[in-house]
Amino acid sequence: MTDASRSQPSPATVAKNNRSGSPERINGAQAIVRSLEELGTDVVFGLPGGAVLPLYEALYSSEKLNHILVRHEQGAGHAATGYAQVTGRVGVCIATSGPGATNLVTPIADANMDSVPLVAITGQVGRQLLGTDAFQEADIRGVTMPITKHNFMVTRPEDIPGAIAEAFHVASTGRPGAVLVDIPKDIQNAELDFVWPPVYDLPGYRPVTTPHSRQIEEAAKLISAAERPTLYIGGGVIKSDATDELIRFAEANDIPVVTTLMALGAFPYSHELNMGMPGMHGTVPAVAAMQKSDLLITIGARFDDRVTGQLESFAPDAQVIHADIDPAEIGKIREAQVPIVGDAREVLTALHEAMEDLDLPKPETAEWLRYLNKLKTDFPRGYEENPNGKLAPQFVINTLSKVAGPDAIYVAGVGQHQMWAAQFVDYEKPRTWLNSGGLGTMGYSVPAAMGAQAGDPDATVWAIDGDGCFQMTNQELVTCAVENLPIKVALINNGNLGMVRQWQTLFFDGHYSNTNLKPKEEYLPDFLMLAESMGCAAFRVTKEEEVEPTIRKAMEINDRPVVIDFIVGEDAQVWPMVPAGTSNQAIQYARDLRPLFDDEESAAEDPAEIHEVVEEGEQN
Repeated sequence: MTDASRSQPSPATVAKNNRSGSPERINGAQAIVRSLEELGTDVVFGLPGGAVLPLYEALYSSEKLNHILVRHEQGAGHAATGYAQVTGRVGVCIATSGPGATNLVTPIADANMDSVPLVAITGQVGRQLLGTDAFQEADIRGVTMPITKHNFMVTRPEDIPGAIAEAFHVASTGRPGAVLVDIPKDIQNAELDFVWPPVYDLPGYRPVTTPHSRQIEEAAKLISAAERPTLYIGGGVIKSDATDELIRFAEANDIPVVTTLMALGAFPYSHELNMGMPGMHGTVPAVAAMQKSDLLITIGARFDDRVTGQLESFAPDAQVIHADIDPAEIGKIREAQVPIVGDAREVLTALHEAMEDLDLPKPETAEWLRYLNKLKTDFPRGYEENPNGKLAPQFVINTLSKVAGPDAIYVAGVGQHQMWAAQFVDYEKPRTWLNSGGLGTMGYSVPAAMGAQAGDPDATVWAIDGDGCFQMTNQELVTCAVENLPIKVALINNGNLGMVRQWQTLFFDGHYSNTNLKPKEEYLPDFLMLAESMGCAAFRVTKEEEVEPTIRKAMEINDRPVVIDFIVGEDAQVWPMVPAGTSNQAIQYARDLRPLFDDEESAAEDPAEIHEVVEEGEQN
């Protein structure tokens, strides 16, 4: 894995260290390219069009920027996201005006929801045409205002260097997010005196990274006195590169750790204090660690509904320490007894030092850990074999984990295969697990894996995708083949929209309305032929004994992308499961829908009651 996330200087530092001296007369498009170069950008993803032709003319002469030509603008956005998630650097994507820009809407929303530093540069019709419904005009600023951390249009060529530098600064500082910069075509053609570094002012934007000492002391005292503390760890810990600090703090105080979907790899899977992933498809020990806790030490997490379940019954006996770099998240969902605004790494460091400086005893957690470890033993990771003899998808993914190992990068789409990838891959390191968590974007996997491979060319990158997701963005395999990005795709092919089918099985009387993706038993499309036509090596696997040899064969191919079409059973389901709208107390370990924790009034007692609660939750 690259260390770029730790070594990349801030945009302000890059600007300071790259002073270019006297002004240089260039046009706006060249200023965009020069600004990206000065900020340390090495890869951009995009697709040209009329409103960005001047920019592409400038890119033609750049010796520092590697432009990757995607087949769809959505692929550019997800690729920039994958690049950013792996490297920790700002991902950059480019699109033309109108439909080019609107095709970026989904990846922009996706990146912003998952706090990924993304800068989208869009072309716009000339200023004289704004508001006239000109060809390929769309108000992309207005469209994306609710789904960006910040966005703006550049209206003077001399403002371009400052706008690009400002975009990088906003995207990568504080809580990372997506920033859009819209630049009319005439501004790209106009000339300016280019001077670096630019001067820009962001009044009111002063992210707090260092936590307040009084809050840290209060938190440390609560931790010392707790009997059932739990470290509830979110993706912010990975964003701040705080894995080492987390391990040190957890080990020093013998506190169990749960890692959300976005935080897998922040704490090693093999560590004895790791209870797994909490939430709707989390492990029994992780759900219990939160439900039975008397103190949630929440770092870089946001109490997402997929984690809390029915909010009123979530962690009913727990006090809450909530640390986040975004003050808007603290207290938004669950009241915090100790709110802490700050960077996750600084918070964990400060908590560790406070426990020592105040000479506080570590919490007495021996009995708590015995209880949770018994749950680990009683409810181990497992799955049901398919009665029809078809491949179990869980077996495929677990075998992939064993063969590819913890140094590989795993990128999942959305649905059943995403949850199985979260459950059956052993994540030992940060930035090795990429997925669309907040927005849940089908089609994310292949382009994001492409971006991850561009960001870390020496890594082995596996896209774990479903046949539904794969049919949305698989055209980017052509990009991978042309650009020598040898990603590998583990296609979990059950011929259905699997997660929707699972809900139809459990809660809609098996009425499979529009979830079947294949006619009868035919291969349509034939993913082998499709992959080969796009320049990939392709294999089909239908038997258990073929799984490991085929994965190993794929690992040996590094001159082109590889697609393995794993034909798996359509009735495989994701367990454990907390039905939507119910309490985490109602978690089921298997198909029988029997609640594991039946000592709470909020737990649904039988399948019919669960069905009623789910329907009510969906209506709400």
